[in-house]
Amino acid sequence: MTLFGTVYRSINNIYSVKTDSGDLFSVRIKGKRLAILEGEYNPIVVGDRVLFEAVSETEGLLLERNSRRSSFARWNVKRFLNQTICANMDQILCVCSIDSPPFRPRFVDRVVACAQGVDVVVCMNKCDMMLTRVEEERFRLYGRLGFRTVRVSAKTGENVDTLRGLLQGRTTAVIGQSGVGKSSLVNAVLGTSQKTGEVSGKYNRGRHTTNHAIMLESASWPSEGFRLIDTPGFREISPPHDDILRVRSAFPEFESCKCPYESCLHIDEEDCLVKRAVEMGEINSDRYYSYVSMVEDMQSRSPAYLRSGKRK
Repeated sequence: MTLFGTVYRSINNIYSVKTDSGDLFSVRIKGKRLAILEGEYNPIVVGDRVLFEAVSETEGLLLERNSRRSSFARWNVKRFLNQTICANMDQILCVCSIDSPPFRPRFVDRVVACAQGVDVVVCMNKCDMMLTRVEEERFRLYGRLGFRTVRVSAKTGENVDTLRGLLQGRTTAVIGQSGVGKSSLVNAVLGTSQKTGEVSGKYNRGRHTTNHAIMLESASWPSEGFRLIDTPGFREISPPHDDILRVRSAFPEFESCKCPYESCLHIDEEDCLVKRAVEMGEINSDRYYSYVSMVEDMQSRSPAYLRSGKRK
């Protein structure tokens, strides 16, 4: 018997798949590989819709993966491949913190660049603490650029109900640096007890407490409520795209600048209106150099003949 289901957990090529009727199966890929998965690292991820053959009441063999309507992917430095982390979510909640670890807006920029076909909500956790004036301005900028923003405190419960309202009826991937309090925030909105950890004092950054992605449901799902995809904390992240020009879509402020060249990368080109807007103070300079850093990362990993920004 063949069944459709959603991947709720993926560990060592063993997938926990929940059918639409609510039955849970442990599923493996049938044979060594599927044709559609060649050339991908971690090809089946949490959120994927899959077709599988039930071989018992609790086990199955994966036959096919449906196309993805959205995904969050990064560049895997060790494997030199794009790596999808999760798929088919309705939105991404990018969790930041004010301190321990400190607010890193360039990390947020990279999360937006790694999101494909899905909007990003910027969530500031630990809002019981104070941002510096520069940090506050940088956080407010996301709202002015059209990103939805929310401030919460998993510790005090401030605005947790507001966040819960943003999650209602949706599947949301929770992304963030190690130590920003993702698991604590998941606990707060779900009323669960996922494992949490202390922040490393030596480096002022978090220890990993979620070592693989997992789909979690609110008690009232699927009739109402919401689902969360809790993901491992990232210390560094780089966009996965094979087309450098796609990174520009993470910077909506560039759209108003109509450069003479459609393929302008806004870095070394003459008469670039984006660079002029940065010089005039019309585009935030840190955002611009955040973009430049991503492009340089991508160019450094590409063969020379791809460094013009053209797709492989």
